[in-house]
Amino acid sequence: MAFSEQYFRWQWSLRSSPEALWPFVSDTNRFNYDGGNPSLKEEPANGALPSGYRHLYGTLPMGTLEWDEEPYEWVRPERFGVMRHFRQGFMERLLVEMELAPRADGGTVLTSHIRVKPRDLSGLFIIPYFISWRTRRHFDKSFRAYDRIASLPTPSVLDFPGNVNFITGGRRRLKATREALLQQGAWPHLVERLVHIIQNSDDMTVSRLRPYMLADVWGISRRHVLSTFLWATREGMLSFEWNVLCPLCRGSKQTTTTLGDVASQVHCDSCNIDFTVNFDRSVELTFHPNPAIRPHFTDQFCVGGPQVTPHIVVQQQVGPNDMRELTLPLEEGRYRMRTLALRGGQFLRVRSKAESQGAFYASVDSWPNVEPELSSKPTLQLQNRTDVSQVFILERMAWSDQAATAAEVTTLQTFRDLFANEALRPGEKISVGSLTVVFTDLRGSTQIYREDGDAVAFGRVMEHFDILRRAIDDEEGALVKTMGDAVMAVFRRPVSALRAFINAQKILMAPPKGARPLHLKVGIHSGPCVAVTLNNKLDYFGSTVNMASRLEALDTSFDGAIISSAVRNDPEVAEWLQTGEVEAKAFEAALKGFENEKFLLWAVIPAGQKQIEQAQSLEVIVSQ
Repeated sequence: MAFSEQYFRWQWSLRSSPEALWPFVSDTNRFNYDGGNPSLKEEPANGALPSGYRHLYGTLPMGTLEWDEEPYEWVRPERFGVMRHFRQGFMERLLVEMELAPRADGGTVLTSHIRVKPRDLSGLFIIPYFISWRTRRHFDKSFRAYDRIASLPTPSVLDFPGNVNFITGGRRRLKATREALLQQGAWPHLVERLVHIIQNSDDMTVSRLRPYMLADVWGISRRHVLSTFLWATREGMLSFEWNVLCPLCRGSKQTTTTLGDVASQVHCDSCNIDFTVNFDRSVELTFHPNPAIRPHFTDQFCVGGPQVTPHIVVQQQVGPNDMRELTLPLEEGRYRMRTLALRGGQFLRVRSKAESQGAFYASVDSWPNVEPELSSKPTLQLQNRTDVSQVFILERMAWSDQAATAAEVTTLQTFRDLFANEALRPGEKISVGSLTVVFTDLRGSTQIYREDGDAVAFGRVMEHFDILRRAIDDEEGALVKTMGDAVMAVFRRPVSALRAFINAQKILMAPPKGARPLHLKVGIHSGPCVAVTLNNKLDYFGSTVNMASRLEALDTSFDGAIISSAVRNDPEVAEWLQTGEVEAKAFEAALKGFENEKFLLWAVIPAGQKQIEQAQSLEVIVSQ
């Protein structure tokens, strides 16, 4: 017997704009969790389903439901929806759609559409109760709560209240770790904010704490928040995880508790691609309460909604040899149009004054090698020229800067001090993007030991390491290793490296009364690096590292630093050199291992010092 589809339509008038409501309403994982829906599991489709479909199941009070879920469709911030085809149970299929229309007063009219086709007689009785009573109450409660949060001056997930379940003894452990953090000198105001989250935020909020996002919400230095979270992990208040992100969908495809378990090659089932992991974008550090305080919440309630991939502004399924047209607002910037099933994609750029229409074609041939420019509210034509359905995806190319990436975390001195054993598995090599590498050596250390005696000289050398460590840490760098009297350090920004060692040189040259001044040889270079494990610790290698070590090895007699053109041409370095705090001279030199070419290098010292003029080994060719 065939049963007619049942249709339910509800509407809400809300105070917040569609743009403000979108991050909350379209977070279907949280929405299902807030509604008390069961967590779900996913099984591999193994090629039995069309591209983008997922095979899922979950348990309701009336039994287990198993379904095939079509890809979510959405147009940010106007509408989203999903179709589910059930393999068993009282429903045959379910379509849920949400529309957010702006009101003249700045608010939103939110309309929900639900279409359900019963499978059998039981569905005729269960669906009206399940949808009209239970689902409508959930929708009403959630949307009004989201509206209140979206109306706040700085809305965030921290504003979600929830039931908090502590492990037996968890509150005592939280109190003890709080006291330990304060004894370590952590900022009390920040510690109290962290404790407040653990005590009051719901399970979903605390399951993935992102320190940079919290720092932005609180208006506190990102480095300060990250360092506090690392100390909280060391003291047992928090635990951390490394999340490996797919470069296309940007979803987490691997979660590990140690860098040693991060593989250099990972597969994404959603995008059906293998990708090479890099520390610069692919690996993010997140935190959650220590399981000895609160249970670690890992349940999923939705795997494909718009907020799972917030950088995707449009996702639309277009049938074989069909076309869809839509008009939507877009922020200025660079985008890419692609489909789930076809390789490649087409880039486009959005500017305020550009073409108002654009057409994009999905075919078995490659995408056009042109980059059209479109206005900030264009009309897009999505044309499917293949014999199967295609899921069109329009995604922003800009990555969120709220991720504490492995490239940044591993170049922080606090991380290296607290988690010295965090390293890659032996033999693994992972790109970390561009780093600034510094090598130093203590000039004349043999003479110091001979003239001052071993004990005095050794103490002075140790003091010099302490000065360098503080200077490196103050500029958000990390000391990688010491080698005799030499050090290797890394920084994310070239100007930070240069400032750190110019400042260190000043301190070393002006010691306490009666102590010998110390002089460093310093070489600084920026470029791509690869992370490896050496002597059970995280280390770096590559041509950038080799070049930095060669710069330090140049025989010079001035108290400054030799920098490469890559460092000199960095915009922040160029700006700092113009302040007059330092002086720079350019020279050419051949480097060991690079004998067939000469390099344009720069000698930099604090302003007012004379050594730069006395460096006879430098062939000065440009004066700054």
